[in-house]
Amino acid sequence: MKRRAESEAKIGVIGGSGLYQMEGLARPREVALETPFGPPSDSFVLGELEGVPVAFLPRHGRGHRVSPTEVPVRANIYALKLLGVERVISISAVGSLKDEVRPLDLVVPDQLIDRTRQRAGTFFGDGLVAHISFADPFCPDLSAALYKAAQEVGARVHQGGTYLVMEGPAFSTRAESFLYRTWGASVIGMTALPEAKLAREAEMCYATLACATDYDCWHESEEPVTVEMVVANLLKNVATSKAILRRVVPRLPQTRTCACPSALKDAIITDRGAVPRQTRERLAPLIAKYFS
Repeated sequence: MKRRAESEAKIGVIGGSGLYQMEGLARPREVALETPFGPPSDSFVLGELEGVPVAFLPRHGRGHRVSPTEVPVRANIYALKLLGVERVISISAVGSLKDEVRPLDLVVPDQLIDRTRQRAGTFFGDGLVAHISFADPFCPDLSAALYKAAQEVGARVHQGGTYLVMEGPAFSTRAESFLYRTWGASVIGMTALPEAKLAREAEMCYATLACATDYDCWHESEEPVTVEMVVANLLKNVATSKAILRRVVPRLPQTRTCACPSALKDAIITDRGAVPRQTRERLAPLIAKYFS
C-alpha cells in the first residue's frame, strides 16, 4: 500500500451492516491505502455514481469481519481525506426507541448521545490540542439533501432525531433500553461515533441515513432484537438506501456553504511553534492550511 495525496472523489459512502458493496458504480477500481492510524476497514472502491466520482468503504469490511468497537475509524476518515473526500454519507443499522419509528423506517438524525467507552475519538493529542464545535454533529445541508432524496424515492423517513451510540457488540438490556427512551433518543446504534467527531475534525460534511431494523428490546409486543432480525430487515432497506444515494449524489453542489469546511479554523488552541514536527507531519492532510 502507498499513501496518496491526489483527489479521487469528493463524496464518500460508508456502508454499514448488510451494505458491503456498491453495485452500479461505473468504472470501479479498488484502492488500498495506508495511514498513520493503521489500515482502514477494507480497500476502497472508487467509481462514478450517476457520473459523480464516489469512494465507497464497507465499515465492517467485506464479510463483516470488524466489530463496532474494532472499526478503525481514524484510519477510515483519514484515508477518505487522502482521497479528497469532502462529504461523507453514512449508512447505519439502528434499533428504534420510539413507537413512531417502525422497523424498516429511515431516520436522518440531527443529534447524538455518546455511550461508547473503548474508542479513540480524536486525531489530536501528542502536542497538538484542538477543540471542535460539536453542538450540531451532523451537517445540516447534507442531512437535508438525504431527507429530500429519501422522500422522493417513497421511503418512510423521519427528519431529525437523536441517535444514541452504544459500545456493543452486545445489544441493550431492557433496563438500558427503557432508560434511553426517557432521554428522548429516537434510535440506537453502534457506529456513528466517533465517526461523526472525526469527520468534523477532518472538516468533512457528515450525515447518516439510519435504517431501523427493530424496536431494540423495550417494545413488549415485539421479540427482543437478534442479529438475524437486524440483517434481514437491513437487507430489505439496502435497495432503498442505494436508490437514495443515486438520487442525492448528483445533486450535491460543488461548493459547500456550511460551516464544516472551516471546523478547525478556531479550534486549534496550541501555539503553532510548539507543535512537534512529527505531529504536524502526521496530521498534515487535516491541518496543513492552518500552518502555512
